[in-house]
Amino acid sequence: MKLIIASDIHGSAPQTEKLLDIFQKSGAGKLVLLGDILYHGPRNDLPEGYNPKKVISLLNPLRTRILSVRGNCEAEVDQMVLEFPVLADYAILMVDGMTIYLTHGHHYNAEHMLPMEKGDLMLHGHTHIPGIWHVGENTILNPGSISIPKGGFKPSYMLYEDRHFSIRTFEGEELFSYQA
Repeated sequence: MKLIIASDIHGSAPQTEKLLDIFQKSGAGKLVLLGDILYHGPRNDLPEGYNPKKVISLLNPLRTRILSVRGNCEAEVDQMVLEFPVLADYAILMVDGMTIYLTHGHHYNAEHMLPMEKGDLMLHGHTHIPGIWHVGENTILNPGSISIPKGGFKPSYMLYEDRHFSIRTFEGEELFSYQA
C-alpha cells in the first residue's frame, strides 16, 4: 500500500493543491492528514493563500480516500463542513504487518506516548518540523507542515511505500528516510 501523509495544512489552498497534485500522481491509495486542516491557529501567522473554504472544496471530493485525526486547531464546526471524520485524537493503521499510530502530536508525542508495543510506529505533526526520532523501542515520524514550516525547513510531506517512509519537499528533495 502506498500512502501520502501530511500535517498542518492550516487552510492554505495553494499548498493543498500542491499536495493533492502529488497525491494524484503518486498512485497512493490513501491521503493521511495528521490534523490542523482548516484553521491557522492563534499562534501562527496566516499561511500563504489562506482560504479554508477552498481547502474544503478540494478535500471533500476525496472523502473516501482520506484518513484524518484531530489537530489542536480542529473544532466541531470543521466536522460540519468536512465530509470525512476529523475529530479522533488518534487512529491505528495496520499496514504491511506494522501497527502505525496516527495522531496530531499535541496530546501524544515523545513525552506522552500512546500505549504502543515494541516496534510500533507513531506519526504526528503539530511541531511543523519534519524528522524521525527513536523513543525506546518505538519510532516517531513527523512529516512537517505543508503550509507553515518551522525550523528552517521547506514545506514537506511524507510518502510511505513497502515499509519505507520518505519525508520530502514539494520539489522532490528527500529530507529524511526510514525503512521499517
